[in-house]
Amino acid sequence: MLELKNPHSVLAALETRAGDVIEVRFGDRSPRGAWQEVSDLAKSVGVPVRTGRMGGAAAGRGRRDKRGDKDRSGGRTAAASASVRERSDVGLDRLLSTAGGDRHGIWLALDRLQDPHNIGAIFRTAAFFGVRGVLLTTDQSAPISSAAYDVASGGLEHVPFTRASNLARSLRQARDAGLWVMGTSERGEQELSEADRDWLVVIGSEERGLRRLTLEHCDVVCRLAPRGEIASLNASVAAAVALAVLNPS
Repeated sequence: MLELKNPHSVLAALETRAGDVIEVRFGDRSPRGAWQEVSDLAKSVGVPVRTGRMGGAAAGRGRRDKRGDKDRSGGRTAAASASVRERSDVGLDRLLSTAGGDRHGIWLALDRLQDPHNIGAIFRTAAFFGVRGVLLTTDQSAPISSAAYDVASGGLEHVPFTRASNLARSLRQARDAGLWVMGTSERGEQELSEADRDWLVVIGSEERGLRRLTLEHCDVVCRLAPRGEIASLNASVAAAVALAVLNPS
């Protein structure tokens, strides 16, 4: 069960799968802004809305946040949250079902990402750019947690995803489906540039990048050439830059 504290992630869940939203809870304050939208929509679709003082840790967070309702995630308060079931993933066949069509697209694969905040940020960017699907590894990877959903700010509700225990086998399947597999690495042979084809772009882990076996299953390995003194980017930032350059349609 997820405990979501970003109103935008809750709104997206209510809009796309209201039956998975168990309840919305508010503290002593009346909801306003995005949380008011959450309250109105929840009531309209029959999701319970609870109000009143919360006990335990939630109450403590509410007192600490007394000076203001907003925090860095934009508009969420510690005294407001929602219980939501995790979204179901899809099979790899379904994830790749739109490959090879008339309109080119971009898919992402995340190779052992450790930080749920990076995963959430990548899903938010993926939803912004219309990515067709995201493939995640199951081993040595962060779970798709409440933190990931909140950072994604609704992105996890709009991009299908699947989990794979064997990334190399999944990359082979993606190639068989008509995708070209692009690895991203600061040691890539060529610079990333706009490409008119279906790409599965592989983002490596924060510390070690892409594994050797993953690299062996890439059609090409590209780099983002630095223009300044820093030679590498955070995984989620690298994914965002790659998507902006490839410009999926």
